[in-house]
Parts: sequence; C-alpha cells; structure tokens
Amino acid sequence: MSILTKTGLRVAYNLRPRMNTYISAARVHSNLHDLTMFRHASLSGAKMFHSYSMLQHGHVHKPKPGEELTVTYISPDGSQQKVEAAAGDNLMDIAQANGVEMEGACGGSCACSTCHVIVDPAYFDLLDEPTDEENDMLDLAFGLTETSRLACQMKMSKKIDGIRVALPAMTRNLQARDFK
Repeated sequence: MSILTKTGLRVAYNLRPRMNTYISAARVHSNLHDLTMFRHASLSGAKMFHSYSMLQHGHVHKPKPGEELTVTYISPDGSQQKVEAAAGDNLMDIAQANGVEMEGACGGSCACSTCHVIVDPAYFDLLDEPTDEENDMLDLAFGLTETSRLACQMKMSKKIDGIRVALPAMTRNLQARDFK
C-alpha cells in the first residue's frame, strides 16, 4: 500500500458511510518512516482487511558496543570499503548509509535488480536461500554469477560477519519511462 499524502488524508477522512468504507485508525508523524498505515474495514462487516506498518527501509541501526559486524564492499574498480553494521540491517541500506555507490531503485522492495551484488563464495552458503521473488529479479541482473544476490534481501547477522560483496560493473534499471 502506498503512503497517503496530505491530499489523500483529506479524501480518506471525507469518505461517506454509504461508500461502505471507513478509516478506523491512523497515526501520522513528520518522519515518514514512522507512518502507521490505515486500517480499513467494510461497514457491512462481511470483509475485514488491514495493511501493516510500512517497512523501514533506508534506515540502519547503530551497532551496540561489542556487537559490531562488518561488511566489505568491493567496487568495480577493485577498491574496498569495510563498514560496521548492526544485525538485522540489510546490505543495501548499510551500503547507502556508508556512501557505497549502490542504486537500489526500488527502495529495497525486491522489485528491481539494481542492488545486485556478487557474494564471496566463502560466505555464499551461509546465507539464507533466496526467495522466488529474489530469483526472478536476479534473472534481470547484469553480470549474473553463481553467487549473485540482491543486497536488499540479505540481512546482516553474526553468521555472515565479515562478508565480502562485489558490485558489478553496471546495473540494469528498467523503468517505464525508458520505453517510449
């Protein structure tokens, strides 16, 4: 579900009861990462559904003292950047928070392949299996290898502390505006 803008909020609050929809809860903060999504329900009671809180992508946690994990990003030119990370953060957000040039066009929602990385074979088998969605996106990645993964889908953990990932020479960012 997309984030409702101020205009969207006005429209949502002005819904008429005869439209069979009402808003039961909303909490909005100035920080969009804290936006709690709306809960909708049918007035007839026949169908009830709700949406969950927005995923907090783009935010990394500061590791607690003594619990620092490390990731090494290897750029296409061979330069390396070793950064500290906290458990639970994904490798795309960690890279972007530390100035590593990784696009992440979809914001970490597994809808593109611009955060494609090549994992050091020594760490590849320690990772969780990729989902079908990730495999579908990897099929679109430039320079796919046996150890390719999407950085947005790899969560940092003690198990992969010290992981090394290489960024490919280029990415494929297929957008509708590219096709006229």
